[in-house]
Amino acid sequence: MPIYEYQCRNCQTIFEVRATFKEKELGLNPECPQCHSQDTRQRLSSGLFLRVGGETSPLGLSACGPNTRSGCCG
Repeated sequence: MPIYEYQCRNCQTIFEVRATFKEKELGLNPECPQCHSQDTRQRLSSGLFLRVGGETSPLGLSACGPNTRSGCCG
């Protein structure tokens, strides 16, 4: 189940919400666990990594260059 990161606009607390894709599609209105405000916004997370061809890279992008072990450039 995906984890979404939110920040409270009232107290600035950052918290995570687990929800299915369907729940997210229908709209989430999470409550801050600290101050219980519903004035929250979703933050962009950069922690998505996928494994492609034995190599782990951000968003599953293939890596190519002198520091890669896959030898994809030659």
